[in-house]
Amino acid sequence: MSSTSPSDAVPHRPPTSESPTFEPPTSDPSAPNPSASRPPASDDDARLAALGYTSRFRRDMSLWANFSLGFTYLSPVVGVYALFAFSLATGGPPMIWSFLVAGLGQLLVALVFGEIVSQYPVSGGLYPWARRLWGRRWAWLSGWVYLIALLVTIASVAYGAGPYAASLLGVRPTANNTIACALVILVIATVINFSGTRTLARAAIIGFTAELVGALAVGGWLLLTERHHGLGALFDDFGAAGGGSYAAAFLAAGLIGVFQYYGFEACGDVAEEVRDPARRIPRAMRMTIYVGGAAATFVALALVLSVADVGAVISGADPDPVTTSLTAAFGSAGTKVVLGIVLISFVSCAMSLQAAASRLLYAYARDDMIAGSGVLRRVSATRHVPPYALLVAGVVPALVVLGSKLSADALTKIISFASLGIYLAFQMVVLAALRARLKGWRPAGPFTLGRWGLAVNAAALVYGVSAMVNMAWPRTPDAPWYDNWIVALSGAVVVSVGLAYMALTRHYGRGDAPAGDAVPATATAAVDPRPRTAST
Repeated sequence: MSSTSPSDAVPHRPPTSESPTFEPPTSDPSAPNPSASRPPASDDDARLAALGYTSRFRRDMSLWANFSLGFTYLSPVVGVYALFAFSLATGGPPMIWSFLVAGLGQLLVALVFGEIVSQYPVSGGLYPWARRLWGRRWAWLSGWVYLIALLVTIASVAYGAGPYAASLLGVRPTANNTIACALVILVIATVINFSGTRTLARAAIIGFTAELVGALAVGGWLLLTERHHGLGALFDDFGAAGGGSYAAAFLAAGLIGVFQYYGFEACGDVAEEVRDPARRIPRAMRMTIYVGGAAATFVALALVLSVADVGAVISGADPDPVTTSLTAAFGSAGTKVVLGIVLISFVSCAMSLQAAASRLLYAYARDDMIAGSGVLRRVSATRHVPPYALLVAGVVPALVVLGSKLSADALTKIISFASLGIYLAFQMVVLAALRARLKGWRPAGPFTLGRWGLAVNAAALVYGVSAMVNMAWPRTPDAPWYDNWIVALSGAVVVSVGLAYMALTRHYGRGDAPAGDAVPATATAAVDPRPRTAST
């Protein structure tokens, strides 16, 4: 924790056309300040300057565009369609209740994030939040885990679109066709992101509208024309437990709920591109949970009740119940229209994920926290986006997709790690917030939870840790040990590589941006009376 104010802790960096800069400090109030003669363009810029930054982004995102970005990242259609067959086969129709459990748990996390971003509306999301709440080392590792998880999630979303593209085009969903489709989706998403914030905002709204209307229309039509079960089926596992405890089957099938409810944090990743972010982003996060969760649950409900033979799905005789139900309800021609909407959803989701990953990478580079910072922090003078960070967010997922040929069940493994990585990064920030509260932090943004903040924060941590244990739990004893523990092992590898990078390069210590300043200096001094200049 620094004993100085945030602005005092930041050294002077001359503005350039390539990168955002920090406000120049001064220990003498009467000393000339080059920025003093330039009034802030808006209250948002003034607030950002008080946090130690200026920005090269343009605030072209409205509340609805920001919400749409989070919604298309969360993507009810992508989340449900990608894992519906697996979850229904594993847990039967009652797997739908995992949407309620995960939704409530992630709402707690969204409330905690809302308090943080309301006080610290800075691009990059989890990384700068962890930096202000705890310090440089914790922030670096939190951002590293989140970045890797985002890049893998982009790959998993693009890869998951393959079977639907194959059905739309009338070709076999071979590995090569799936990979080709994934690469096309990545190219489209990257082009949209390169076009600028305004184009991204418009594309997000279009994607949100198409996905929501499509989800409601498809779900409604399935319930009207292809409903084969009553609501009682939601309490019947149809033998999915195999004679054992259903709790184990439900927890495994619950991956669909866990995978569904993240994306709301993307609203905060683009904080410097949103007008009045301290108020609008917390609201957009909650809207993402409410609307996205309701849409996902409705789609899942319609699909569950429209599956004519649940037993065939559980036995493996019907490996693709989504296409089976859609074909029965819409016919061949109608199904292609639905699949077209599904593919729009996949593109929108990949696009939003790329935007989040690029802003995180940019935030790292702006604080000199990663190799190649000089290039990665550059912002296009015409498009007002970080082009090289976006390029990384397109190339790395493409390499992951190409590497999927090495594993027959690549999608499940990729999604398993992606979910664990996202949750781990979330909980690192939730833990940082809880620690800061206990050390005296009181959220100071327009959005706060008041006296409920500590309880909500603690409950969010309990939920998140429980979800991670569920995700990492080994469930395939007949598989090789490394496959059985693939989720936990992949998480351990990512964290270990990050720790090794920190130890070898010490990039975490190069940045001069404020760190650990959420905790009041008086509280820190009461715990540790030794003089300290900056938190690490």
